[in-house]
Amino acid sequence: MELGLVTSGDALKSVDELLPQLIEARIGSRIAAQDATIWGPAAEAESAIRLGWVNPFDAAQQLVPAILELRGQLQAEGLTRIVLCGMGGSSLAPEVIAAHDEVDLVICDTTDPAMLRPILATDLERTVVVVASKSGSTVETDSQRRAFTAAFQAAGIDPATRLVLVTDPGSPMDNPDGVRAVFNADPNVGGRYSALTAFGLVPTGLAGADIEALIEEAGLLHDVLATDDEDNLAFHLGAAMATAGRDKLVIAGVGDALPGFGDWAEQLIAESTGKDSKGVLPVVAHPGAPELRDPAADVLPLYVYDELPEEIDEEATAVHFSAPLGTSFMIFEYATAVAGYLLGISPFDQPDVEAAKVAARSLLDAPAASAPDAVDGPVELFGTSAATLAGALDELAAALPDNGYLAVQAYLDRIGDSELEGLRDALAAKTGRPVTFGWGPRFLHSTGQYHKGGPAQGVFLQLTADHREDLEIPGRPYSFGGLITAQASGDAGVLSDEKHHRPVLRVNLTDRAAGIAALLEAAK
Repeated sequence: MELGLVTSGDALKSVDELLPQLIEARIGSRIAAQDATIWGPAAEAESAIRLGWVNPFDAAQQLVPAILELRGQLQAEGLTRIVLCGMGGSSLAPEVIAAHDEVDLVICDTTDPAMLRPILATDLERTVVVVASKSGSTVETDSQRRAFTAAFQAAGIDPATRLVLVTDPGSPMDNPDGVRAVFNADPNVGGRYSALTAFGLVPTGLAGADIEALIEEAGLLHDVLATDDEDNLAFHLGAAMATAGRDKLVIAGVGDALPGFGDWAEQLIAESTGKDSKGVLPVVAHPGAPELRDPAADVLPLYVYDELPEEIDEEATAVHFSAPLGTSFMIFEYATAVAGYLLGISPFDQPDVEAAKVAARSLLDAPAASAPDAVDGPVELFGTSAATLAGALDELAAALPDNGYLAVQAYLDRIGDSELEGLRDALAAKTGRPVTFGWGPRFLHSTGQYHKGGPAQGVFLQLTADHREDLEIPGRPYSFGGLITAQASGDAGVLSDEKHHRPVLRVNLTDRAAGIAALLEAAK
């Protein structure tokens, strides 16, 4: 895969305008030196403990051999099915790495019982579960760990032989008792910047990915990214992200280029920049997406290639990018930090993420039930004055501002209900505005920050479903169905509260298959 980055149109104008500022302020060398003062006094305390990602190489020298040694042991025992329980940065980077290297890694990043049941019931005799949580107290991963522990015990398998933990030193999970191994990650790296730390390397390395090559790729531009000159690709990408008036970054992979990379970049950019009513909204799409056929004035297309095209339209505004995966991780991490500097925000905090978690916990303690505003066949409608699903979608679309976006939040099974992803293009064509699609609850750990902390431009379509077969969480007074319902209701409550005033339409599917078909039809 070749290395290159070309900007054109307004993106090139932004680079020409901002590049001298970045060079003069020595932003590249200061990031590499882990200078916490770059993003201003208010951000300094958080930045001081979040810049370890600029040098993942020293830790990798010790980490990679330990991972490969454990992989050899597991393979010798016939333990070849690796399941990763993780959320946000703990799962998105591993998913990209595994897809890139074409190795099997089962990603368990949900609380939907319909998705969890088959994962828990499949090939336990050859399964090892990696539980990854930076804090060690993430409610989703704690619940998943409990479920797998019970499943192993029911199958007559000692969980201590099958559980591998990845966490920060000193967290509640940093305990070797009752598990196969514990890998500590660098505590000075935030979750969304953790692709090349233990969170990215442990599950993928155990699954068979070439993590040595990944780290080698990441080092290819280490010196270039630390320089303060016009050859620094992170300066170009970061300045393009900060293009004035174009705050919707539509990311499209061309062909087979870096499958899943857009989802990882979406979390990195949205959670890092979406705060203080500012931000860059990443929209994961494809080259033929409605947003890219005739891009709106606030859209910046970003195309990811295996190889850059020989001819690029220099008049059309776009960013054209190609790099090996490890190098891509480093370039985008640096560029996002650069964009944060240019936008005047801290790229390392996430001040609005906790609000949805607090709301969900309160609903778990005291569940609240409400009657739907309308029922249309297999769907119940909440937060609308319309009597039909089509009418409710029209009403939501009418609430879109001229510079707005629509966010689809699907608290469903992203494997079994994957046809629902077609809703994104249908709604983008219907509204003429950018549409994001996030699977809940995993998006709460990524774009959820932008939804509440970024510009007040969004309207929200929340999709939930009845749980015909729920799944208990051992040792907890609530089920997985109760948990995901509380997570959806909690986030909707925060979005629509007096502080945020975001329009939210909730569509609850009483019958999943029929409800999905009705949604796709109504969105046409």
